[in-house]
Amino acid sequence: MTIFVRVTGVREHRGNRDRPARLMSAAAPLRGLVLAGGRSERMGTDKAGIRFEGVTLLDRAVALLLAVVADVWVAVRADQLDDPVRTAYKLVADQQNGIGPGAGLLAAHAHYPESAWLVIACDMPLLDAGTLAELVAARDPESPATAWTVSTDGLPEPLCAIYEPVTLAAFRSHVAAGGRPGLRAWLQAYPPKLLTASAKHEFISANTREELKSLSAVAHIPANRKLHDGK
Repeated sequence: MTIFVRVTGVREHRGNRDRPARLMSAAAPLRGLVLAGGRSERMGTDKAGIRFEGVTLLDRAVALLLAVVADVWVAVRADQLDDPVRTAYKLVADQQNGIGPGAGLLAAHAHYPESAWLVIACDMPLLDAGTLAELVAARDPESPATAWTVSTDGLPEPLCAIYEPVTLAAFRSHVAAGGRPGLRAWLQAYPPKLLTASAKHEFISANTREELKSLSAVAHIPANRKLHDGK
């Protein structure tokens, strides 16, 4: 049986009492997490099981992560633990309500508090393995997180980012105290290392069938002609 030490603050044990919190993540192992616990209300059917280019969105997302990390988990709601679309993978169930995708990330952090997490949503069908590899290569463990920015205002993309364990411990404490920020608000409170993305279409989520159809059309545009402005 593996026993995990629960993080109660930004320092994990007495031996690290005098070390700066920002250095605690320097050697943190990196694991992958697919956020697949949404209710897919606007889509009208479970997005994780939708096929895109012949592969389910969940299978595709897991494969992307496995190309850059060795250990991949899928975050789900408790009532999805027996769902056949998801049971092929290692699952972690949300433990918080009312905080959206952050619930899956905090559940993963509770399971492996010493790890950093490369997080992606399962509903970004144009996300590319090369984009994830570039993010991993640029990771700065001494920053709270490493993320892409795809907007003109410089805001981080929270659903394709690496979150360091010290930052996740702070998020968990905030939520435990009654805070309910979204993931982007978390990244604004703990500014990440930002990478500027040119292929903005990769980070578009498919929330409706119409959006999925539009993204499918973009997927068939030759690489040298692909849209880079998110339109």
